[in-house]
Amino acid sequence: MFRKHTRRAAKAAFSISLGVALLIGLVAAGGGAAGTTRPSAVTVTIGTKNFTEEFILGQLYKQALEAKGYKVDYKENIGSSELIDTAITSGKINFYPEYMGIIVSDLAKHPAPQPSALATYNAAKAFEEGRGLTLLNRTPFFDADSFVMLRSKAKKLHVTRISQMKKVKHFSYAGFPECKTRITCLLGLKNVYGLKQVKFVPLSSISVYTLLDKGQITGGDGFTTDPQQNSKKYRALTDDKHIYGFQNVAPVLSQKLLKGSAGKQLATICNKVSSLLTIKAMRAMDKAAYVQKATPKQIANGFLKANGLK
Repeated sequence: MFRKHTRRAAKAAFSISLGVALLIGLVAAGGGAAGTTRPSAVTVTIGTKNFTEEFILGQLYKQALEAKGYKVDYKENIGSSELIDTAITSGKINFYPEYMGIIVSDLAKHPAPQPSALATYNAAKAFEEGRGLTLLNRTPFFDADSFVMLRSKAKKLHVTRISQMKKVKHFSYAGFPECKTRITCLLGLKNVYGLKQVKFVPLSSISVYTLLDKGQITGGDGFTTDPQQNSKKYRALTDDKHIYGFQNVAPVLSQKLLKGSAGKQLATICNKVSSLLTIKAMRAMDKAAYVQKATPKQIANGFLKANGLK
């Protein structure tokens, strides 16, 4: 989600005003709701978690709101879901993008995964509304954890499903430190799949794919929007016991932000942004960061301009 290996976008000149939209085939769409509102009287304090896709999401909502006159205090790279949850419940921020399954499994601690994306969203929203927060609309795209390996290694071990790792005598698995206590990560591998023979390797700033390439780990915590997973070099094992859940994204925000006409307009703007975030769009934007070395700020600026939101 951290939810991912840290993926820092390198600074480089990159013009993406039309590139992302052309790449994913989006058509231009209008911006937020019209009307006589005073968005300048509202301060939105946006936080993000600690990986590149979150930085892109944060910049998308930040720039879209600023384009309509809202004051945005932007706090990037706060940390894991647990850390940013503390930030929003303590009032240090009042808005951040989060993955639905993470809310349900890792924050609300529901014992079993929900049966659908809608059920996951409803459970996440009910949990947040019980704390004075709420959710805006969810995105079409989802980004879930995945058990990723080198394809050559998976072939050597004769595994295509996570449950088949039970026959491997011992193996190593890399993920962020918080992976160790999450049912959607190492805890699920141990308790649901019964993979007690796993050795956990905590990540810091290095990519799980780098460790795989160097042969330093057997597998690791990858994500479905990682551009590396489009490569035949890697294989994500099938989650046949469904520990990863449904991971669409929605902004978590204070209910106070939605008061009055400015609050209604804020929801309209952010919901429009979210509606454009398909899996194709996010893979294109993630690729722009990793391959073309664009910054999240540049990527968001180009995407919003190409879609008529700036």
